[in-house]
Parts: sequence; structure tokens; C-alpha cells
Amino acid sequence: MSHASNDAVAASAIRKVALRLVPFVALMFFINYLDRTAISFAAPNGMNSDLALSAAQFGFASGIFFLGYILLEVPSNMALHRFGARKWLARIMVSWGLVALLFTWVDSARGLYALRFALGVAEAGFFPGAILFLSLWVPSRYRSRILALFYLAQPLTTVIGAPLAASLIQHDGVFFGLAGWRFMFFGVAIPAIIMGVVAWFYLADRPADARWLSVEEKRWLTEELARESREKSGGDHGRHGLKIAFTNARVWTLALIYFGFIYGLYALAFFLPTIIGGFEAQFGTQFDLMQKGLITAIPYLPAAIVLYLWSRDATRRGVRSWHVALPAFTGAISVPLALFMDSPAATVAVITITACSIFAALPNFWTLPTRFLDGAAAAAGVALINTVGNMAGFSSSYLTGALHDLTGGYTVPMFVVGGFMLMSGILMLAISRVPRPDAGMRPSHVGAQTH
Repeated sequence: MSHASNDAVAASAIRKVALRLVPFVALMFFINYLDRTAISFAAPNGMNSDLALSAAQFGFASGIFFLGYILLEVPSNMALHRFGARKWLARIMVSWGLVALLFTWVDSARGLYALRFALGVAEAGFFPGAILFLSLWVPSRYRSRILALFYLAQPLTTVIGAPLAASLIQHDGVFFGLAGWRFMFFGVAIPAIIMGVVAWFYLADRPADARWLSVEEKRWLTEELARESREKSGGDHGRHGLKIAFTNARVWTLALIYFGFIYGLYALAFFLPTIIGGFEAQFGTQFDLMQKGLITAIPYLPAAIVLYLWSRDATRRGVRSWHVALPAFTGAISVPLALFMDSPAATVAVITITACSIFAALPNFWTLPTRFLDGAAAAAGVALINTVGNMAGFSSSYLTGALHDLTGGYTVPMFVVGGFMLMSGILMLAISRVPRPDAGMRPSHVGAQTH
């Protein structure tokens, strides 16, 4: 096959993967993230008062999700590697949809804790499984673009999800006599069950199984991915296993970097609606339920645009250390700065910078682990990094609420968020200066892509 013909086959194969798989998996992620953050919309709209929750109790309920998630994260991803993504991702979606449905009838703080923990158990492995699944479909030089398209679902969840949640909450007592926040939980749970069933029939585990690829496209993807696998394993597949992922210092450093970003992400996700709800007391402004939902969504639309453009630059140049470190430093400054603004508009503008920073970094960050891990080691390594990151999901939720109760405001909690994001930026620069033993990574090119 000529070089020009090979390029045409490559372009066609990547385009088909981007159109066929990425929107579907992104929609799964959209529903996943909406279900796990729905509690943040319910809290200021009746749930906290109905269940008599303090800020610390709400933070604990938000965060205990991640304890259940953490317990089964690595085993779930290893099961996905063994049984295939199609079956496992479908199973996860149906499981979490059924648990999410039970939030409709929760009647106490303890019941809320139990369901949030069970939701984490049910969802365990979805996100790293989706990352691994997409990584198994495209060669590394295309991964930044594919993961960026996938990651767009997360900020768009709030852009679309916040007004959607507000509209569901407004149907107070209309359906089955349910309070608005209870009907909102019901409304966001059903799509997960439906998508899980569809995923069983729609997804394919690998390029060779895809009936929508031509023979040439299947061959090119299979050969490219096999070549990368041989290069990563150095011809010795035995040395890439579970032990490698857990004893690799680079994996643990990436896990700490991810911890800082996720600490910021979930502090923002779980407490932004509450902070906006406090504008009335702070600035003397009044917003109705739908307006609060729309204000909550504001930071995430620019974040989606910045995510796409920043990842596009990373695809063109190759992912560099500053593609991850610069957003971390920007977020570290903007997080606490937002609390010193003198109007709702200025506060939301600075929070928007924080959201842009976090989402610009994340898809580029996730191209790094699969550049030096393969097979079972990649499954375990990606899951381990996500597990450590989700420890931040628990700690940020609980500590933000506890520190608010202790200090009477969000100043101290947000400075803590800024400190963790600063840590992520420093570690990203540090890891980029340490040569990678198996690939000779240059300091200025963290997992640089080849073209």
C-alpha cells in the first residue's frame, strides 16, 4: 500500500471511530457525571432541608460515593480487560441506573449515605474503563483528540444538566406527589438503564470486531496498535502486568497530579450551586430556580470550548508538560481569587477561569499513562490513577463542607483547593524532567506525540 493510500485509510479509520464510538461513549459519560453530581442540584432545592443536613453532612454524603468507587475501581477495570468493554460498561450502566433510581425515595441522612456509597460501588470502573476502551481503538498520536472529544461530555453535563435538573425540580408534586428534588433523581436515573441496554448491542470490543470498518481500516488499526504494544513492552509482555502498574513511580506521580485536579473539580461541582445560592445573602441579589441553574452552567460552556482548543493544540504539537502544568497554576490562583470579587458577575467570571483550567488539562493528562503501560498494566495503571484521584473526590467534598462549618465561609476551603492544584502543576513539571527509563522521555516533551 502506498504512503498516500495508507494515510487515506488512517484518516478514514480515525474519522469513523470519532463519529461512531466517541459520541456514544461521551453520552454514557454525560449520564454518568449527571447522576453522580445530581445531589449538588438537589441540596439547595429542598433535599438538605427535608433531610436536615448540615454542610458537613452534605459534604460527607457527596464524598462517600468515592469510597465505594475506590474499593472496586481496580478490580472493575481488570474485569473489563478480561471480559471486554462492551459487556462490562453495559453492566456498570444498568447497575448504577438502578441504584440512582432509589434516591427518589431516600428519607434520612443515613439512607443518603448508604445510597451514595452503593452508587459508587455500582459505578466503579466506568470512567477508567471508558478511557481504556477508547485508548484501545486509536494509536497514541490520535489519542489526545479522541479523548478531548470524549471529555467534552463532562463540562457539557453541567451546561445542559443544570438547567435540566432545575426544570425537573420545578415539577414539585406534579408526578406521583414527589418533591421536585426527588423527581429530579428519578428523571436522571432512567437514561442510565436505557443506555446500558443499548451499549450491550452497540459497542464492539476492538477494531477487528467492528462491522462498520472496512477490511483495510481494520487491518491498519490492528497493526498500528499491535506495533505500539510491542514497543511499550519491549518484546517482553511478561514484564507488563499488575505488579508493574503498582510499583511504577511514574504511575504514582501521575496519580498525585490527578488528585489535585479532581480535588478542584469536585469542590467546584458539588458546592458551586450552594455558593450561587448564597449570592442573595452576600450581594443582596435574588434569582429564581431556573436562573440559578443557568448561572451554575455558565462556567462550563467556555470550559468546553477551551478544552477543545487546548487539546487541539496538544494534538498538533504533541502533549507537552505545560499543556497540563499551565492550567494547574492558573486554577491554583483563580480558585481562591473568586471569593474576593465584589459582584456575582465577577465571581462567576473567575470561577469560569477555574473551570477552563481544570478541563483544559484533563484530556491531555489522560494521554500519558497509556504511553508507557500496556495490556493488564494499562488497565491497572489507569484504574489506580483514577482511584487516587477519586480519593480527592471524597476528601474535597467532606473537607470543603467541614471547613465551611468550622470557619463560617468558603475562603479557607477554596485556598485548600488552590493549594492542591498548585501541587499538580509542580509535580507535572517535576515528572517531565525525569527521564523515562523505557522510552527516554525528553524533559520538554511529556509523552510527546510523533507525527
